[in-house]
Amino acid sequence: MLKSAMEIKALHKDIGRKNIIKNLSFDIRPGEVFGFIGPNGAGKTTTIRMMVGLIGITKGDVVIKGHSIKKDYSKAISEVGAIVENPEMYPFMTGWQNLKHFAGMSNGITNERINEVVQLVGLENAIKTKVGKYSLGMRQRLGIAQALLHKPSVLILDEPTNGLDPAGIREIRRYIRRLAVEDNVSVIVSSHLLSEIELMCDRIGVIKNGKLIAIKDLNEEADTEECTVNLEVNPQEEAIEVVRALPNIKLLDTNERIQIQINRNDIPHLVTTLVQKDVQVFGVNVAQSTLEDRFLEMIGENTIE
Repeated sequence: MLKSAMEIKALHKDIGRKNIIKNLSFDIRPGEVFGFIGPNGAGKTTTIRMMVGLIGITKGDVVIKGHSIKKDYSKAISEVGAIVENPEMYPFMTGWQNLKHFAGMSNGITNERINEVVQLVGLENAIKTKVGKYSLGMRQRLGIAQALLHKPSVLILDEPTNGLDPAGIREIRRYIRRLAVEDNVSVIVSSHLLSEIELMCDRIGVIKNGKLIAIKDLNEEADTEECTVNLEVNPQEEAIEVVRALPNIKLLDTNERIQIQINRNDIPHLVTTLVQKDVQVFGVNVAQSTLEDRFLEMIGENTIE
């Protein structure tokens, strides 16, 4: 059984004398949502275009479900569905007619399969309407439906929520998570909306100046990272004594509130100890750093690409 749905192997891209992508290597696991992020000009879209064969690879390879994009393009790309930038549709045709048209470009896509993807993206009520009357969010959903017609193992979405309102962004996020969890599709999402990446993704890869600078497991970090905690307790003096007596806790503020720095996994033990010492605990407010905070720490706040 393959451990990776897609492997990026020592990828390089040169344009003229300029090295755009530099020794990029990472893998995408089956059924995960992987966020691919970086500042403008970092090389995200160039990498995605190499993943799907839209531009050539200078050195390295992309292997999809065991098939090399360089040596066995047809088999490799048959495992991929993609929206690179905005999905292109015929506005004078209905959503159904657009999907039928694209289905004709692949073998074995039945009307039943078209109905499946229409239901998956929630377009049942609009599929007979001309696409020219669709909202941007509906067009994005139809684009995802089109990319899913041939049952790909890997779905690549470049800025899938670009230009959407908050309701449309939430819809697309929900469909992406559903694809990963229910259909075991590996989804690669490139986006500038870091708050959405944080809600949507299992892992992220951060690229800067064509180099991969970090791979982060967001689920793992949520459980193990240091965080700032504000304690609402009474009596405060006794709570401060408890905090000072416990290891690996840094006392930050004791004026109007008790503010500490603590590993997230140590919070239950702290609360239990406070209660055992007859300290009343009215509130434990965890102020976690956001993905945006961590991203700016990694790339530098004033980075201009």
